[in-house]
Amino acid sequence: MHAHLAHLALEILSGVLVGFTLGLIGGGGSILAVPLMVYVVGVANPHVAIGTSALAVAVNALAGVAQHARAATVKWRCAAIFASCGVAGALAGATLGKAMDGRRLLLCFALLMVVVGVLMLRGRRNQGCPGAACNRDNMARVMASGLGTGLLSGFFGIGGGFLIVPALVASTGMPILNAIGTSLVAVAAFGASTAISYMASGLIDWNLALLFIIGGIAGSFGGLRAARAMAGTTGALTVFFSGVIFCVAAYMIWRGL
Repeated sequence: MHAHLAHLALEILSGVLVGFTLGLIGGGGSILAVPLMVYVVGVANPHVAIGTSALAVAVNALAGVAQHARAATVKWRCAAIFASCGVAGALAGATLGKAMDGRRLLLCFALLMVVVGVLMLRGRRNQGCPGAACNRDNMARVMASGLGTGLLSGFFGIGGGFLIVPALVASTGMPILNAIGTSLVAVAAFGASTAISYMASGLIDWNLALLFIIGGIAGSFGGLRAARAMAGTTGALTVFFSGVIFCVAAYMIWRGL
């Protein structure tokens, strides 16, 4: 009985950590959710962990969107364009991802995280333009970025925030806090698309998803507060974002090898 309660608490606390990360950096939800489910909670099948995390992260991202919307940090036009293009890519990517060996998929996932972390650190001094928006000049870049990140999101079974945030910054020039708020719309859309694909294959643990969602919604409130505090410090939020990516990637590579 005690062991069962301890395991439930572990699952909820893992969800809190995922929600906090989503609120703080708009990404990292699935970066943390998948390894937490596999290495901490003990989900044996990586594909079940991927499908379950996609569902939990999609719901948690919606909670984050509501909070960022109240703080006026969501660029809705950019979010709609980016998300709509990315959903098609996510569905195609999920089909490819399910056909790949689970352990190899996790290792490729970790290597991709390292690349994104390096790119984010290189641009950490770029504060962005608060008035940045999607227009005729950057529309093609935003659409291409949405399609590409959607494909990777579906392939790796992730919400894709750690890809979406740098893609939005690069394609529009918006500040990272706006990119975080805007990215959560796409995270929810990508995660839902991926979850639907895995759901059709019976690769979702519904009880685990519910516990992660409960914990994630609670954690997202603290994450948003921390993001607002760190956004005023030059490069701090970007450095933290990259640091989370490097730490989890290193652990996943170590376990994979």
